[in-house]
Amino acid sequence: MRLRALLGDGIAGTGIPGIRLLVGQGELDRAVRAVMTTDLHDPSRYLTAGALVLTGMGWRSGPEDSERFVRVLTGGGATALAAGQAEIGDIPADLVQACERHHLPLFAVEEELSFAHLTEFVIRRISAERAGDLTAVVDRHRRLVQAAAGGAGLDGVLGLIAADIDIHCWVLSLTGRQAAAGGPELAPELRVKMARAHFAARERRARVPFRYRVDGRSFSLLPVPEAGGSADPDAWGDWFLAVEDDVTDWPDRHQTLLGELVRLVSVGRDRVEDQRRRTRRLSEDVLNLLAAGADPVEVAARLRVAEPDDSGETCWQFATATIPDLPSRDARRLARVLLEEALADQPSAALVSATGPGAVALIPGEPPQDQEGGEPDPTTRLLRERLAALEGPIASGVRVHIGVSARVARADGLRGALEEAWHAGRIAATRSGRVEVVGHAELASHVALLAAVPEDVRRAFRGRLLEPLRAYDASHQADLVGTLEVFLDCDGSWTRCAARLHVHVNTLRYRIGRIEELTGRQLARLEDKVDFFLALKLR
Repeated sequence: MRLRALLGDGIAGTGIPGIRLLVGQGELDRAVRAVMTTDLHDPSRYLTAGALVLTGMGWRSGPEDSERFVRVLTGGGATALAAGQAEIGDIPADLVQACERHHLPLFAVEEELSFAHLTEFVIRRISAERAGDLTAVVDRHRRLVQAAAGGAGLDGVLGLIAADIDIHCWVLSLTGRQAAAGGPELAPELRVKMARAHFAARERRARVPFRYRVDGRSFSLLPVPEAGGSADPDAWGDWFLAVEDDVTDWPDRHQTLLGELVRLVSVGRDRVEDQRRRTRRLSEDVLNLLAAGADPVEVAARLRVAEPDDSGETCWQFATATIPDLPSRDARRLARVLLEEALADQPSAALVSATGPGAVALIPGEPPQDQEGGEPDPTTRLLRERLAALEGPIASGVRVHIGVSARVARADGLRGALEEAWHAGRIAATRSGRVEVVGHAELASHVALLAAVPEDVRRAFRGRLLEPLRAYDASHQADLVGTLEVFLDCDGSWTRCAARLHVHVNTLRYRIGRIEELTGRQLARLEDKVDFFLALKLR
């Protein structure tokens, strides 16, 4: 559509009431190919050429901001700017002057005209004028996408794109989770690689689309903002669209289709976020009841709201997440985002909320199956797999500690399960990885005991036993610490230990003798073996 359609041009009726032209009388024949709403200080990464940009002026704190904002819009190929008066009243003169300098048409949107109404007007006009274009494929299925729950309709839309222009595309999250697909299933390793490439490109503020080549294949990665046009730069719950092609070479009509597709995926993302907000409220209710010591019958009644309709007996377990390297408010929010994203697409929705030092997820499931001793339960495995994709992004400065409880079938066991999950999270905090997930199976080992010992006591204990060996290794280029570790791992077997170290048994006996001489311990004694074993585990 042309800009003049906003003011009325005699085609398909008049324009839209409540909008006035302030700058650009001679530019009304400019084409509008898309519409976006933003209050970001720098929306360049989300701009598409030909966009009508709607803004509530949230980016402006002083006159100097107008020049910078308008320069970003014109640099990104925006067609025009429409500024709302609902919050600020009259449009500031500095914004009018900046638009005049950069030849960017400027409209004032009066208080009675909502951005939603204006957006619908523009989209309808664009659709009507392109009835024979490929964009109509997406428009015909908009109702499907908007009505679909949990993004199920996105698969249909992406499939239509694949069929009509023979291009495969996928909606992925920053954990490498596939939220929707319009092509063959992507290998998990490839999804993780693309998630990390997307994060890296976003951090260096690369120009959209991000181009990425891997294993001889070329992809374009496009951020998916929230439907309102905003995107949290710190959120690890980002979605992005991966298109198997270099879209910078696409013709204009396909570029327009791509912009519309990103907008529809954004609507799908908002649907998912709405559902998550509802489960957060339910989670907070349950946690408040547990904190208040409510009757288990009352807690059970509240939980029945979230139980799967087709399930038999439902068990529950907790997962907790903390991020110690961030301010508490940011840590709670990002911990919640991580749990929501990592537990997405499960048969039954987890109830996640930000609380205490981090976030808590209450996860419904079937009664536990028999497992090998020490084997992680399915939730622990899932969290480890999903969050492994974030090792790269998280390595930029923070750590994540996750604890998972056992499943309980009765409401009166929930308080104990919650404490078990927090304790597992404290054990995770004693480990050195950026992302550590500890399940309840590990709480039955020495690890749980070690986590309860104060750090200064642990440091002194391992120092007394291992420091003499480390000092000897450093001055003699020896490997007494490594020898001790292998010796204990072989249950004190001289022959097996010598074979693993590729040394003669006499050499091994000499090394063990030096260890005993330096530490005053005897490795033939069980208690001394246990002390050495624990000291090594505390490293």
